[in-house]
Amino acid sequence: MDTAFLLIFLLMLASFLGFELIAKVPSTLHTPLMSGANAVSGITLLGAMMASGMESTFFAKSLGLLAVIFATINIVGGYLVTHRMLGMFKKK
Repeated sequence: MDTAFLLIFLLMLASFLGFELIAKVPSTLHTPLMSGANAVSGITLLGAMMASGMESTFFAKSLGLLAVIFATINIVGGYLVTHRMLGMFKKK
């Protein structure tokens, strides 16, 4: 049970810290930072897939699946934002 408590605590801490950091980034820097964050999200996705495959408990697999879903949403959203930003620079 100590491991589950630690994982939930780390998830809450990472969520709060991520929200605070992103809220303080000016909008002009948000899109270029999103492009760089896609690489980090890819690493997160691989780590989540490895972690969910290594554990055998239902709770660990559920948390791993949740991590995979959130990392995938983050990657797809980042690429969509980057694609939209690059479309703004095309000549009409």
